Amino acid sequence: MPGFFFAQSVEERLAQQAFDNREYDKAVVYYDKLYDKNPDLYYRNFFKCLLQTKEYKRAEKIAKWKLKSNPDYLSAYIDLALVYLADGNNLKKAEEQYGKAIREMHDPSQVYDLSQRFEELSQFDYAVQAFEKAGKLNGDPYPFKYEIAEVYQKKGDIKSMVNQYLDILESRGETELFIVQSRLTSSLGYDDDQGGLNHPILKTELLRKIQSNADKSVFSELLVWIQLQQKDYEGAFIQSKALDKRKKEGGQRLMELGMACAADKNYEIAQRCFDYVIEKGSIDYYDQAIVESVNVLYEKITRSGNFTKQDLSDLETRLSATLKKIRVATVAFPVIKKLSHLQAYYMGKDTSAVRLLQETIDANAVSRSMQAELKLELGDIYLLRGEIWEASLLYSQVDKLFKHEPIGQEAKFRNAKISYYTGDFKWAKAQLDILKGATSKLIANDAMDLSLVISEAIGIDTNAVPLQWFASAELLIRQNKFQQAISRMDSINLIFTNHSLSDDILMQKAKIATRVGKFQEAADYYEKIVNGYGDELFGDDALFYLAMLNEVQLKNPEKAKKFFEEIMLNYAGSIYTTEARRHYRKLRGDKLN
Repeated sequence: MPGFFFAQSVEERLAQQAFDNREYDKAVVYYDKLYDKNPDLYYRNFFKCLLQTKEYKRAEKIAKWKLKSNPDYLSAYIDLALVYLADGNNLKKAEEQYGKAIREMHDPSQVYDLSQRFEELSQFDYAVQAFEKAGKLNGDPYPFKYEIAEVYQKKGDIKSMVNQYLDILESRGETELFIVQSRLTSSLGYDDDQGGLNHPILKTELLRKIQSNADKSVFSELLVWIQLQQKDYEGAFIQSKALDKRKKEGGQRLMELGMACAADKNYEIAQRCFDYVIEKGSIDYYDQAIVESVNVLYEKITRSGNFTKQDLSDLETRLSATLKKIRVATVAFPVIKKLSHLQAYYMGKDTSAVRLLQETIDANAVSRSMQAELKLELGDIYLLRGEIWEASLLYSQVDKLFKHEPIGQEAKFRNAKISYYTGDFKWAKAQLDILKGATSKLIANDAMDLSLVISEAIGIDTNAVPLQWFASAELLIRQNKFQQAISRMDSINLIFTNHSLSDDILMQKAKIATRVGKFQEAADYYEKIVNGYGDELFGDDALFYLAMLNEVQLKNPEKAKKFFEEIMLNYAGSIYTTEARRHYRKLRGDKLN
C-alpha cells in the first residue's frame, strides 16, 4: 500500500511538471491514468491537455460527464464551448453553451467563477449577462453593479461603465459617493491627455443625470468633486453655491472651496467664495470669511510683485478695519500677523508692527502656540531692523517652550540661520544636522539644504570668506537691503571665480529682481541657472520659475510652454512636474474644464 501512494505521488509530480512546461503530449499520458482514479481532482488539467492535443471528442465527453456528475459546475459549459470553437469553429454551438451556463445559474455566488471564465475569453457581454442574472437571483442588482462596471471597463465601453456607477448613485445616494469617486479615478485617472476625469463621456452622462434627477444632489456633488480635481474652480463655485442653497449648509462648502482656491493661488474665485459667505451673513462662518477674504487680498497684492504704494496703503486700511470688526483675539490672530508683516516688510513701519505684536503678546488673549507664532514674527522683524540678538532671544524662548514640536524646531532653525548669517558656521551646521531629523519635512529639508551649502562652500579649500560674504548678503536680503546684498554677492564672483556658490548667487539675484518687479532681469538669471547648472540643486526650481515668469508677468506663452515641456521631459521626478503639465496643457489650448 505505501508503495502505491509513493508511485502515485511520483506520477502526479511528473504530470504537473509536464503540464507546467506545456509538454501536453507527455502530460496527457499521465493525466489519463490519474483521471481514471480521481476524475473530480484531475478534470481541470486533463481537459486542458486534451484540448491542447486536439482530442476534441474525449474533451467533449469528459466535460459532459462533469456536468452530469456535478450540474452546479457551470464552468463545464464554457469548456464545451471551447471544444466547439476549437473543433470546427462552431460559434453557434459555443454561444448555446454560454447561454446555458447563465440559465443554469441558480445561486448568485456562482457568478464569480463563471464571469471570470467569460472575461478570460474576452466574452464581456456574457460576463455582464451573468452578473445581471445574479442580481435577479439576489433580489437586488446593486451588489453586482460595481462588477458590471469593471467588465465594461475591460471591454473599453466607457459610456456603459460610467452609467453603471451613476446608477449606483441614483439608487444609493451619497453613501456610495466616495467609493464611486475612487472607482472613477482608478478607471479614468486624474489627469490623462486622453480624458481622465475630464473625459467627455463622463461629463455628458453626468449632466444628463443631473437634468433628469433635479431632486438628487448626489450628482451635483460628484460634478463638484470632478471640477475640483480638474481645477475648474469657476464651475465648482457655481455648483457649490447651488448646493449650499439647496442643502442649507450655511456657507461651509464655499469656505472649503475658497481655501482650496487660495492655496492654489486662484485668488479671484477664492475672494468670490468668501464674499458669498459674508453677504450670506452666516452665523457659523461670518468672522472666518472676513478673515480669509482679507488674507486673500493680502496674498494677491504682495505676491504680484508689481503693487503700488496706494495698493499697500489700501490693504493696510482694510486689515485695520477688519481687526476692528473682530472681537475675538483668536479669530483676529492671522489678521494681526498679516498687518504687522505688511507694515514691517512693505511699508517701512517696523515700529508700528513691533508695537502691534508686542501688545498682542502681552495681552495674553491668544493660545500659547499663537503667542509663539507672534514671537517668531516679532523676532523676524527685529532681524529686519538689525537687532539680531533680540531676535535670537525670542527664537530661543519658543525653542525652549516647544522643544519637540514643529514650531519649536522652526525656532531652532531660525536661530541656526542667525549663526549662519553671523559666520558661526560650525555651530550653525551642528544645529542644522540635528534638525535633519525634524518631524516637519519642510524644516528637515531646509536644514539639509543649508547644511549642504555650508559643507560645499567651506569643505573644498577651507576658505570660509566667500560663504561669510554670501551669508551676510542673505541677511541683507532679509532686511530688504537689496542693493547692498547684490554688491556683496558680486564681490564673491569678482574675487573667488567659479565658486560653488555661483548658482546660489544667481538664485538670490533672481528672487531680488522678482521682488522689485524686474521680471525680465529675473528671467535672465533663471536662464543662466538652467543653462549652466541645470543638473544641480536649483535646476528644476529655476526652470519652473522661468516658465511662470514668462506665462504670468512677461506674457510670453510660447516660451512658457517650451519651459514647462522641458520640466516634463528632463525633470520627471520633480515636485513641479504635475503643475508644469497642467500649465503646459492650458497654454497648448486643451479644454481643462
